[in-house]
Amino acid sequence: MDGRRRAEVVARRLGVAIREARLGAGLNQSQIATATRVSQPQISRLERGQGATASIETWASVAAAAGTQLAAFLEELPGATRPRDYEHLKRQQLVIETARFGGWTPTIEQAINRAWERHRSIDVRLVRPSRRESAIVEIWDWFDDVGAAFRGLDAKVTATEREHLARELTGSGSWRVAGLIVVRGTRRNRQLVQEFVSVFRARFPGSGRAWLDALRASDSPMPEGAGFLWTDVRGGRLFGARF
Repeated sequence: MDGRRRAEVVARRLGVAIREARLGAGLNQSQIATATRVSQPQISRLERGQGATASIETWASVAAAAGTQLAAFLEELPGATRPRDYEHLKRQQLVIETARFGGWTPTIEQAINRAWERHRSIDVRLVRPSRRESAIVEIWDWFDDVGAAFRGLDAKVTATEREHLARELTGSGSWRVAGLIVVRGTRRNRQLVQEFVSVFRARFPGSGRAWLDALRASDSPMPEGAGFLWTDVRGGRLFGARF
C-alpha cells in the first residue's frame, strides 16, 4: 500500500511535468498521441496524474514526443510542486509588473457575472483612474477554440463597459474600456497566428507598440483598438505582434 501511494504521488508529479514539456514545445495532446501511438484519452489521464499503472515504455515515449527524457523527470521532477496553471500565473505576474510603471491598478480573476451558466472571470483587469481607462487582459497559453476566445474577450469587455456606464449615471464620469490578449509565443501558437494573420490583424487593430507604451508609461494613452502581445516561451518578456 505504501508503494502504491508513492507511485500515485510520482505519477501526479510526472503528469504535471509532461504537460509543461508539451505546452513548452507548442504541442497538443493529439499530436503527442499520433507520435507515440498512445491514445489521446490516455495522454490526458497521464497529465492528470492518473498514470501510476502506466508502463515505463509509455511514459518514456510520451516524454520523448514532448521533446525531453523520462530520466530527466525522474532525476529532477520539473514542475513537481507547481500548480497546473503555473505558466498562466507567470504571465499574469508579468502583466502586473509591467503595468505598475504605467500607473495601473490590477485585479486578478475578477468574476464578471456569477449568474452565467459557466463561471467567467477576467484574467487581469487593469484600471487607471487618472485617465479613466480600463484594460481587460486575457492570457492564452495556447489556442484551443479561437472563435470562442474572441467571443469571451468581447463578453468581458462588454460587461466592464456596462459596469462603468452604470457608474456614469451617478456622475462619476465616462471611462474607456479596451481588450488586450497576451499569448505565449510557442511555435504552435506562432504558426497558427501566421496561418490566419488576416483574421488576427482585423480582430486586433491596436498597435502592439502603443499598448506596451500604455502599460509602461503613465502619460501614454490606452489605444482605441483591441491589442495583441506576445510573451517569450518562458514568460519573462512582453513584445508586440507584427501582423
